[in-house]
Amino acid sequence: MKITETLADFCANVSTASLPAEVVERTSLLLLDLVGSIVRARSEAVVAPPLLATVAAMGLDNGTARVFGDPAGYAPAGAALLNGALAHALDFDDTHAAGTLHPGAPVIPAALAAAEMTGASGADILAAIVAGYETCCRIAVALPAGDHYARGFHPSATCGVFGAAAAAARIFGLDAAGISAALGIALSQSAGSLQFLADGAQTKPFQVGWAAMAGLTAATLARNGYKGPAEAIEGRHGFLQGYAPSPRPERVVQDLGSVYELMHTGIKPYPSCRYGHAGIDAVLALRSEHGLQPDEVESITYGLSNAGLLLVGAPIEHKRNPRNIVDAQFSAPFVLSCALVTGAMEWDSYQRLNDPVIRATLPKVDCIHDPEIEAEFPTNMSGKITIAARGQTFSRKVVVPLGEPSNFLGTDKLLTKFMALAAPVLGADKADALSTAALDLATLPEVGELTSLAV
Repeated sequence: MKITETLADFCANVSTASLPAEVVERTSLLLLDLVGSIVRARSEAVVAPPLLATVAAMGLDNGTARVFGDPAGYAPAGAALLNGALAHALDFDDTHAAGTLHPGAPVIPAALAAAEMTGASGADILAAIVAGYETCCRIAVALPAGDHYARGFHPSATCGVFGAAAAAARIFGLDAAGISAALGIALSQSAGSLQFLADGAQTKPFQVGWAAMAGLTAATLARNGYKGPAEAIEGRHGFLQGYAPSPRPERVVQDLGSVYELMHTGIKPYPSCRYGHAGIDAVLALRSEHGLQPDEVESITYGLSNAGLLLVGAPIEHKRNPRNIVDAQFSAPFVLSCALVTGAMEWDSYQRLNDPVIRATLPKVDCIHDPEIEAEFPTNMSGKITIAARGQTFSRKVVVPLGEPSNFLGTDKLLTKFMALAAPVLGADKADALSTAALDLATLPEVGELTSLAV
């Protein structure tokens, strides 16, 4: 089976007219969600200043492409890098559970940067985003989920570059052969390591932004006639064979065009690693139902899959002592303690990193492998909370966390999340105008109708 060719043909021909109405609507919601995270991260993310300084030093700050929340103009490559990295910097961007990745952060910035190079319409941008999501999510699932992580790879970056390349190539109007070449060129740039988990390093958002820029570069090279290797996905030295021990190449094109992996993408209600969200849901529910207070809780045990335990629960001594925001985002003890102590887990919750009550609660949290939760993986990022308090045991299993596709946030809740992120930076009126444009993406005559509202 010619996997890469089949996928490239789909990407070349996808259009808003060919897409189900629910896919068109969901794509606009995913755009809205990502833009909100970019705006706030441009203002507050600790990685923003060095990223901006680097882009300037490399001469990528001179152009007309836009970064949301930023008044300056950038070269398209600089805009793709910054929008991609900032989209992922708060860890508040969308997630695809089966692929264990964040598809929006590499795909949407690449599509928008390519659109600013060509003046593409909103309809073409929307179709390109769908092409990008289908590409990176399907490749990630084919690895399959878990095996790639076990090798220390970060699929939001490694798979994201293919999605970014497909999205940009679709904007450029490349045919199937051109998109196949772009995917082949992207293969040479597929990178992303989980080593940032060791010490809270800042490479996580950078490598996703780099995937956005690399994908844009791959598509631009292909647009200019540069030849990429065939069978980039399934070949003997292709991505799947090189990055996982037992891939399932056929999964990349299974039900392609009839089942949309984009519709299996969830929205985060909490700005932390998705593997902690089931636990946050459970703690908030138990807190509300039983009036649990931190001083009466003896212990909190969080049952997880192996993949979840790797990211948010182990080594437990490290997770109980987060030293910075990145640590805290990947610390189940922190997010669960914050939910118990404050009744919320929001972006502003990270200001409580050294709150004495939360610090006193952290040692009470333990994370364990739970076979019952493992059985839900990778379909669901489930979790089970057991709280010992008042001489009793309170337990709650959450199979489908809030924000997942089958428990999706409605438009009203998404707008609330967007305004909470964007309005403090842009002001309510500008944020409202930006949200309206994002939701109307399919009808916008030109990309500038959206990006001109960046600030």
